[in-house]
Amino acid sequence: PTGGGKSICYQIPALMHPGICIVISPLIAVMKDQVEQLNAMKIPAVAVYSGLTKKQVDIELDNAAYGKYKLLYISPERLISPLFKERLKKMQVNLLAVDEAHCISQWGYDFRPPYLQIALVHEIIPDTPIIALTATATTQVMNDISEKLQLKNPTIFKSSFERDNIHFVVREEEDKFHKLIETLRSVKGSGIVYVRNRRKTKEIAEYLNRNHIPADFYHAGLEITERAKKQDNWIRNKKRIMVCTNAFGMGINKPDVRIVIHWDIPESIEAYYQEAGRAGRDGIISFAGLIYNRHDIDELARIQSEQHLEPDVIKKIYHQMGSYLKLAYGAGVGESFDFDITEFSNAVKIPAKHVYRAIQILQQNGYLYFNEPMDRISTIHFTVDHETLYRFQVENKLKEPVIKMLLRMCPGILDGYVPVRESEIAFQLSYSRHDFINELIYLQQNKILEYNPVSGKSQLTFIVERLHEENINLDTALLNTLRIKSEKRLEAMSQYTLNKTECRVKEILAYFDERYSRCNRCDICMEKNKLGLADVEFNKVYSWLQKQLNKKSLSPEQIYEMSLPIRKEKFIEALLFMTDNKIIIHKPDNLLEWRG
Repeated sequence: PTGGGKSICYQIPALMHPGICIVISPLIAVMKDQVEQLNAMKIPAVAVYSGLTKKQVDIELDNAAYGKYKLLYISPERLISPLFKERLKKMQVNLLAVDEAHCISQWGYDFRPPYLQIALVHEIIPDTPIIALTATATTQVMNDISEKLQLKNPTIFKSSFERDNIHFVVREEEDKFHKLIETLRSVKGSGIVYVRNRRKTKEIAEYLNRNHIPADFYHAGLEITERAKKQDNWIRNKKRIMVCTNAFGMGINKPDVRIVIHWDIPESIEAYYQEAGRAGRDGIISFAGLIYNRHDIDELARIQSEQHLEPDVIKKIYHQMGSYLKLAYGAGVGESFDFDITEFSNAVKIPAKHVYRAIQILQQNGYLYFNEPMDRISTIHFTVDHETLYRFQVENKLKEPVIKMLLRMCPGILDGYVPVRESEIAFQLSYSRHDFINELIYLQQNKILEYNPVSGKSQLTFIVERLHEENINLDTALLNTLRIKSEKRLEAMSQYTLNKTECRVKEILAYFDERYSRCNRCDICMEKNKLGLADVEFNKVYSWLQKQLNKKSLSPEQIYEMSLPIRKEKFIEALLFMTDNKIIIHKPDNLLEWRG
């Protein structure tokens, strides 16, 4: 499950055997965090992903081939490059780890076509064992993973999806702001509030601060240094609540999160459970809440209707992106470009949501790869040897503090490109960030190092060269399959949200094909426990009332005169529960109406 320690499953075997472990992952932010953590523990590791220059990739793959690293993290679109395949032949690979393995399945919630190349890559190193890991796979997805990776009689280790310290709660509230404040005052400790809209992150954070709940906001559109500062303040509990889009959370190691609240209904059970699972990783009782109103249900339906774009529209957007980036036909393979969706959509007068959806579909069909800005970080590499660097230090005493700090805070900087966090190093030197960057530029101009700053924008990488519109072949059968699966996931999430009678955990685990009785800790179980009714008794009342009230509305008195399925006192308790939870509406004319 989420938070179950998947990375340990390949990191320890990688260290126990000679050679290098290759880790395939689509989550660049997670890759970079793990590489930094491993390097800090003196375990040599590197990440190769979209957005790096060809020279950077060449150097790092060379280093990997000649045994410098124990772990090589690589994004899936890099697998298909001839450069990687050539270097792979020279590597002594002790393990091939496929992280987020559900991405290989069309039935998974995050299908990525480059994952289908993994089996072909494995043919280059056929004797290397494979481990595939996922926190969100149904039985169908698990079977698909085995098939697509061509695993023969794989050993499957599967733990329960249940997180027995998390209490799941769903509340329907017209005044969501009031309910949010009430909830955060009743549950102490660090928390996350997930919203879909960037603008809303700031609005809600400001509202919480006005109500004396220390909060900050976070989304992918913020500058890198600002995001890093906000994240650090939250991790150190200088800010109690982070209001954010789903750009926040991946790879963050904060075990004491006591509550995760979803302000908007997520688009799938998988996404919801993964984000909710960031609560309580220390094993202490924590809460996962979802606050919604009827408008949110309508919004979910709107999202569902916008999942489908006609192939001609997608091809037109692809053509306009090429023109916007001034990319010639036949050029661009493997190249990355700064790309702001909002700026582009304003320029071509196409809604940003359509552009984003078109990019998703083009990515699913293997033409493009899109990186949010939070996936990127500046890199740096000393291009001279020890002797030349020492000589430069002696001749340029004023630059010595910067060089020494880089050597101390950027392990591996002499061997290849490593991440550099400008603000952190500037702070250690008591420099401003601007002055520190000027020092790096000076060293680069003197050919001492290469510095690759990031722009803070998203990046678009062309997996294949720019094609003419008529040569874009969109797999309509695949598009239709993905659309149907997306609709089913939205429907499952909608049912979970509107459910008023079934144990929350039981419903989630059933989605992942796991049988379960009831948790006795979610909002529904807690309310039903007060009734003193067995599930079988409650279900009898539920089915009976549904049948009667679907025929016509009735008053309570009319109902009590009928032949009831259980004793009247218990029946009344169940009826009150259903009216309190708006399963049944008690109208002003004293008639009861089934809402379900």
